[in-house]
Amino acid sequence: MEELVIRDADVVDGSGDHSYRADVVVDGGRIVSIVKEAADAGCQRPKARRELDAEGLVLAPGFIDMHAHSDLALLRDPDHSAKAAQGVTLEVLGQDGLSYAPVDDRTLGEVRRAIAGWNGPGDDIDFDWRSVGEYLDRLDRGVAVNAAYLIPQGTVRALAVGWEDREATPEELNRMRRLVAEGMEQGAVGMSSGLTYTPGMYAPDAELTELCRVVASYGGYYCPHHRSYGAGALEAYAEMVALTREAGCPLHLAHATMNFGVNKGRAPELLALLDEALDAGADISLDTYPYTPGCTTLVALLPSWASEGGPEEVLRRLADEATAERIRHDLEVTGSDGCHGVPVEWETVEISGVGDPALDEYVGRTVLQAARARGESPWTVARELLLKDRLAPTILQHVGHEENVRAIMRHRVHTGGSDGILQGAKPHPRAYGTFPRYLGHYVRELGVLSLEECVAHLTSRPAARLRLPDRGLVREGYKADLVLFDPRTVDAGSTFAEPRTLPTGIPYVLVDGRFVIEDGRRTDVLAGRAVRGTPR
Repeated sequence: MEELVIRDADVVDGSGDHSYRADVVVDGGRIVSIVKEAADAGCQRPKARRELDAEGLVLAPGFIDMHAHSDLALLRDPDHSAKAAQGVTLEVLGQDGLSYAPVDDRTLGEVRRAIAGWNGPGDDIDFDWRSVGEYLDRLDRGVAVNAAYLIPQGTVRALAVGWEDREATPEELNRMRRLVAEGMEQGAVGMSSGLTYTPGMYAPDAELTELCRVVASYGGYYCPHHRSYGAGALEAYAEMVALTREAGCPLHLAHATMNFGVNKGRAPELLALLDEALDAGADISLDTYPYTPGCTTLVALLPSWASEGGPEEVLRRLADEATAERIRHDLEVTGSDGCHGVPVEWETVEISGVGDPALDEYVGRTVLQAARARGESPWTVARELLLKDRLAPTILQHVGHEENVRAIMRHRVHTGGSDGILQGAKPHPRAYGTFPRYLGHYVRELGVLSLEECVAHLTSRPAARLRLPDRGLVREGYKADLVLFDPRTVDAGSTFAEPRTLPTGIPYVLVDGRFVIEDGRRTDVLAGRAVRGTPR
């Protein structure tokens, strides 16, 4: 007898088609049968060792978070309710060009310092891997939800070239090609870049194109955080479209937003650019989170020249009065490339987390508010924070526009990604609320998307981008990564004031046919594993 039958569910199967009522039978981690309208058809209803009454609940494929920063959180926190409670059953890690494989001892230490604001310093983690394959093997020991991995181009460049702003030599470029090929062979699904973060931002287009050719040869995709989401946003999007077309590589645009005052109301221009490329045969997709503020590290705002050489060089420059003044001028007057070519507006920069608890007083306040309270300039406060906290502070940037968010989420190649940074006392609520916010706020309350459309955006579309033949749909033979939610009550509990509050209306989540959320509570099940790409 099979393990589980989910009775009388309203199945929204991920295809975008209308929902239907069915009994869904699960066994051995897969969906083994679907009996439509079983209660009304007078047919023999399926039986199983356990029956779950899903009356009034929607059954959908588990949600796929196309842009996650859980690279260490999955190892550190077996509970991982931040994602499991949202109905997320698969996360894509290795984002924004910086993560923890492939590395050697030197670059591991550098990367840990560089992205401590994203993932914490990692002092509680046993870094017993160096290659992509070894990291995926570590995930296979058991984690809360499944995870796929992108090769981080910035980390690859740090390993082969270092943190200097220069072109790679032919030998260094060949080494980067080999590192990317090895990562793809070991199970990565593609490559990411952080082109406003060092050292990835130092790569010229020709270098990126060569690496994308390698990725494409293995059937992967390129996921850039491109060179500007501000003053040069449209040009930066066009650059990525042209680059990947030349390389013959599929393109997935990370957190595809149009931010800062210069881009208010300009989403239709971006979508027209993408539609033209799609109609000409380009393979493009994108992800967004359903919020207006962004989130990154405070150090990321600095001009690229100030970050050359790695974290220790940044700290040295900040400590030098003359150099610090140059940094301030670039930030506040010129508009640094780290701040997307827009002069920083300190009233929009909110400190969301610090590494040193002694600096907790800054959390939840904008840099301008903290400066006024101290009777100092905003730059003095920001500089002091960076030095005292050794580049660890994370920030929210309140620079987005609701009309842009809504327009982009309607697009035909849109998928969902939380970009969820789980560090800090007051992280962005998207880390805990992205997927229920789509379903509650943008589907039920605003009607921006229909329920069927939205579920497709969060399930089958990302599964297709990841080339996963047995995920993303409620189909016989598919993996039983499933979520049951109440469409009348599902909503994000997280807010900017209380960002770690779990969502409502998601009582059941299954990974590999096992309940990770049951009756609205996290179980002790660790059914997640690495989801490896399959080289074609």
